[in-house]
Amino acid sequence: MANMSKIKNPMPTQDAHIRNKNFDEVALGYTPEMAISEAQRCLNCKTKPCVGGCPVKIHIPAFIEQVAKGNFEEAYRIISLQTSLPAVCGRVCPQENQCEGKCVRGIKGESVAIGRLERFVADYHNANSKEKSTLPQVNGHKVAVIGSGPAGLSCASDLAKMGYSVTVFEALHLAGGVLMYGIPEFRLPKSIVQREIDGLKDLGVEICVNTVVGRTVSIDELMDEEGYEAVFIGTGAGLPKFMGIPGENLKGVYSANEFLTRINLMKAYLESSDTPIKKSKSVAVVGGGNVAMDAARCAKRLGADVYIVYRRGMEELPARAEEVEHAIEEGIVFKTLTNPTEVLGYYNPDNKRDEKNGTVCGIKCIEMELGEPDASGRRRPVEKKDSEFTLDVDCVIMALGTTPNPLIKDTTDNLDTQRWGGICADERGQTSREGVFAGGDAVTGAATVILAMGAGKTAASAIDEYIRSKQ
Repeated sequence: MANMSKIKNPMPTQDAHIRNKNFDEVALGYTPEMAISEAQRCLNCKTKPCVGGCPVKIHIPAFIEQVAKGNFEEAYRIISLQTSLPAVCGRVCPQENQCEGKCVRGIKGESVAIGRLERFVADYHNANSKEKSTLPQVNGHKVAVIGSGPAGLSCASDLAKMGYSVTVFEALHLAGGVLMYGIPEFRLPKSIVQREIDGLKDLGVEICVNTVVGRTVSIDELMDEEGYEAVFIGTGAGLPKFMGIPGENLKGVYSANEFLTRINLMKAYLESSDTPIKKSKSVAVVGGGNVAMDAARCAKRLGADVYIVYRRGMEELPARAEEVEHAIEEGIVFKTLTNPTEVLGYYNPDNKRDEKNGTVCGIKCIEMELGEPDASGRRRPVEKKDSEFTLDVDCVIMALGTTPNPLIKDTTDNLDTQRWGGICADERGQTSREGVFAGGDAVTGAATVILAMGAGKTAASAIDEYIRSKQ
């Protein structure tokens, strides 16, 4: 029976004034009844525009049809044909700009909640299925995957299912890449990421942690000495950007990468943590993307008053609307049309033992107004005269984007890179070095989880063709 409601079934969430004091997941998920009701809103269009909006081409109407019938395991089987991380994608993908953005129901109302249904199906399977993946028949060929983020995990999964012996090399002590160190627990519980990684191990994938390719081992050594016939580089973009303003070297200034890694990977908010983080009273987060929202919401959970400082307006925020809405509900203050010009510090040169010496005590800002559009199509922010003011904060987090780590390009000859640091690769992931493929943020710069997964899948197919061509 069709559900012609123009609005989605709302997602149950923790109360904002409770969740901003804990790291438990904010969204609580659909019940089976909610999922069936939402699935019944799908028109099962002949043209299936939603599939065209999905970077990994999940058979969306087909899995939703099964949800509407209550066949949740069959829905999971359909989703799993195209993705190895459905519980992750259902939580963190920007569906509003991808599959849901193409949904016909969105023309005269809200689109079908495709992401929420994908999350429900994955969670239902994880809670109820006890089956483990069966080991594929090994084909005798070895492939190395560098980086265990979304691109690397996706590539490794597809190759393992084809019968390749795959080894994933991860620099940190836990696999998962940005899924582990970058996205907070309240958006993506780490137990879910770990389950997906355990599923890879069940397929026979070997994961080597604490291995920095470029220091511990080189790409040339992997291929020339260790017998790997192809290498996929999915190292992401983990090198943070800063503004270059005075005071950025003060104690209490973090990159969002460091701040989130300490919290997500090292559990710095726990008293027992080996890498504690300063408990600030007032925090300024500079930036307006999803990473800025994540950092701000983490700082709020540590007990601080938090400001988002962004040089454009609310309408220009690049973060997902849902994340902005959650941040506002949790009490985060948005200082839009505001640009920092200097981080202010406390100085006491006569008393070097003073713990405050060299620490942040404020951030000087100037108000902005929007002028003509720039190259990106967004209106360019320009300074307003005589509008300087100071925010009294004791911590500043720079969430201004990232670039790829430069280590990789130095580990092999003939690996071309782009001017800004990204690896040069064609649409199938082939780099200038024969047998070496790359994808995800290491090629494009910081983007979304699902786009990185799509690049990993594309490269896995290209690697298979490459190795077969050598036989």
